[in-house]
Amino acid sequence: MLAVQDVRLDPLSRRVWRGEREIRLSRKEFQLLHALMARPGDIVTRGELMAEVWQTTFYTSSKTIDVHLGWLRRKLGDDPRSPTLITTHRGRGLRFEPASSAVAG
Repeated sequence: MLAVQDVRLDPLSRRVWRGEREIRLSRKEFQLLHALMARPGDIVTRGELMAEVWQTTFYTSSKTIDVHLGWLRRKLGDDPRSPTLITTHRGRGLRFEPASSAVAG
């Protein structure tokens, strides 16, 4: 079981909760969240995410990660204009914030 902030992820049962509320995710959304939550506080590059989640070394679409990230943020209730869970670090990658005082940079 992974737990970061108020998000819990069980990789065995493929279930996710935010607080007490269970959140239903697609397979790719779950894999994206798992890839980020497994390294809280670390910036994960887009290349690493494409390799881990989509098992490819090339971008099938420049928007693939952004589209899935948008759906994931919406389901988690993470405001994309001021995210506290998953922050975007331009030119570097994405990070699951270990604490809720995140500021995107």
